[in-house]
Amino acid sequence: MYRPLLLFACVLAFAGCSREREVTVIKLAHGLDSEHPVHKAMVFLGERLAEKSGATMRVDVYSGGQLGTERESIELLQLGGLGMTKTSASVLEGFAPQFKVFGLPYLFRDEAHKLAVLEGPIGDEILAAPTAKFVRGLCYYEAGNRSFYAKKPIRTPDDLAGLKIRVQESPMAFALIRAFGGSATPIAWGELYTSLQQGVVDGAENNPPSFHLSRHYEVCKFYTINEHTAVPDVLLVSEHLWQKLDDQQRRWLQEAADESAVEQRTLWEVATAKALEEVKKAGVEIIYPDKALFAARVASLHADAAKDPVVGDLDRRIAEVRP
Repeated sequence: MYRPLLLFACVLAFAGCSREREVTVIKLAHGLDSEHPVHKAMVFLGERLAEKSGATMRVDVYSGGQLGTERESIELLQLGGLGMTKTSASVLEGFAPQFKVFGLPYLFRDEAHKLAVLEGPIGDEILAAPTAKFVRGLCYYEAGNRSFYAKKPIRTPDDLAGLKIRVQESPMAFALIRAFGGSATPIAWGELYTSLQQGVVDGAENNPPSFHLSRHYEVCKFYTINEHTAVPDVLLVSEHLWQKLDDQQRRWLQEAADESAVEQRTLWEVATAKALEEVKKAGVEIIYPDKALFAARVASLHADAAKDPVVGDLDRRIAEVRP
């Protein structure tokens, strides 16, 4: 049986949204560690939703891929077998082309610019884009800046030549690694540690907390803070669930999600500092390269994006945003 359908059959017992003694229970699944700031933000969301609803709504959070991979969780949302999940915006490129813009390198000038985009009209527009595919974006979670880690030092873009780099299932990520001269290799997050150990890939790219909590630093002893992309996470809700909620319940859920995003940014700052400190203690060399060299190598991707009417327009409008 096709695995997502098998999972759907299994998860029906958990239904995405169920009522227990007049309590609406929402199942939220994700693939991250329970110590990850995103997981902690989801727990906070559940607490705020319970408070706002007078305990008539509850969120049960399943971490560590208990209910399936990232893509399988999205498919379960589409089928109505799961209430909510978190995914990288990169994974949503196949659901709505607007999400491709986040895969462009060095898209944001700084953190203030990024926040102004995500919390403004452009961010809301992109969140609403996948509703035709039966999923809806509620808010963005901070996912930091993605940087390279590998078994050999990467000090300039030339050092990426020929390296097999794990990426998410994202056409933009494939194009990015090719522009750097590497070989893009899509591998599920849960399989990456073993793939690094066995030499299936030479390295990967991600933010400091994910590099730390995944324990990939045990295999890759070089972390290059080149910060090529700042792809946010997206908190998704099943459109099937959304349509079952009344207007008041929707407001409570949206407010709780927005508040959890603010809480998550604070948690993220702490987790990032701790992650860099811990991997350094574990013997990882943290490299701070000349980012201008990396930006110059992939600048052509913005010119290529301009040919796409959706991505090109968003890239132009994002550049015009002033905090």
